[in-house]
Amino acid sequence: MDTIASLFSFITTPVSWVIVQFHSVYGSLFGPDTGWAWGLSIVSLVILIRICLIPLFVKQIKATRAMQTLQPEMKKIQERYKNDKQRQSEEMMKLYKETGTNPLSSCLPILAQSPFFFALYHVLNSIASNDTIGVINERLLESAQKAHIFGAPLAAKFTDSPEKVEALNSTLLDVRVVTAIMIVLMSLSQFYTQRQLMTKNVDTTVKTPFMQQQKMLMYVFPVIFAVFGINFPVGVLVYWLTTNVWTMGQQMYVIHNNPTPGSKAQAAYLERLSKHIAKHGKTRNRRERAIVKAIVAKGRDRNEYERKFINGLNKAGLAAQTDGIVIKSENGADAQAEDGTTTTTAAPKRQQPKRQPKSKRHHSGAAKPAGEPTSLTKADDPQDAKPSGNKGNAKPAGNASTRSKAQSGQRKGPQRPKSPSKK
Repeated sequence: MDTIASLFSFITTPVSWVIVQFHSVYGSLFGPDTGWAWGLSIVSLVILIRICLIPLFVKQIKATRAMQTLQPEMKKIQERYKNDKQRQSEEMMKLYKETGTNPLSSCLPILAQSPFFFALYHVLNSIASNDTIGVINERLLESAQKAHIFGAPLAAKFTDSPEKVEALNSTLLDVRVVTAIMIVLMSLSQFYTQRQLMTKNVDTTVKTPFMQQQKMLMYVFPVIFAVFGINFPVGVLVYWLTTNVWTMGQQMYVIHNNPTPGSKAQAAYLERLSKHIAKHGKTRNRRERAIVKAIVAKGRDRNEYERKFINGLNKAGLAAQTDGIVIKSENGADAQAEDGTTTTTAAPKRQQPKRQPKSKRHHSGAAKPAGEPTSLTKADDPQDAKPSGNKGNAKPAGNASTRSKAQSGQRKGPQRPKSPSKK
């Protein structure tokens, strides 16, 4: 352990120096040997490190989302070449190259954080083991060992013997109660962080083994923290609890303001954004304009929640433009359609006149003057033009029924023969 610590001395020395600087500030307020001074120094160090690592966290989020997007394509490749591992690997590398993603990108931020976390853990473990490290000399080491957090010494463990705990001016009951509560809080915070990631910030349309793996880790990580937590000093538990709480808060902020496309968090965010835009009639900042611009640019590739967002703006009399701004539209003018095209208000379509019922057509035909031809009689052969004295050409009286049938809507003249019925 000393050999490893000497290799990381370039990190452990700055970390111990930062702890001492925070201790000098909090020591002047709460006393140099109090648990508040040393506990808040550890908390402040964790917060400082996590703030410096925010850019890496952002890269990790982007890399994770990129890998989630590729999961359906990766699954297809695995099923297509399940009997040819070499071809499967070649197609995977080709997919990574075409999309510009790297499967190690999501792991690199974690690897970059590990030296800082290891240095902090080793500093706290050295304090618990009564060893000087970095700029922490014997006087500061003695002061840190006297510090108690809720009655438990900073250097005490859950598995310590009663004699060792009494040497630190405490009782075994106090140490185990405090450490048990911190272990439970540490495990719960880890579980909640992973659970909100799986239930709110994951694309629900994608079902891949990656999601099953993440769901399994949601239950495995808290158990790991609980098992190893009983061997950590109280100061290290303060470090882990602070880290988990920071991660939980950071994850909640990302889910609330920058959710994964297709997730439940995106549906909630777009609903809030739609209500705000409908109320004020515009986007309020650059980030919202960038989100609206990205949704408009997707066109037909929008997911269900994004289409609902665009349709909600259209119903409110607003139109999302390609540059991300939102303008008012009259009667749906310049509204964004679901396929991404811009529609304008066109002239109303010409309506075809409705066909009148047969009874009304008969009535309108009978109301016309006697000399005017109707649609039921031929104009070139009116009945009034026939000579009255031509008895030879007179039709029998039975033709009156034929004329009545013609007036009732049947066309005069030879009828088209009916097609034989198909048996």
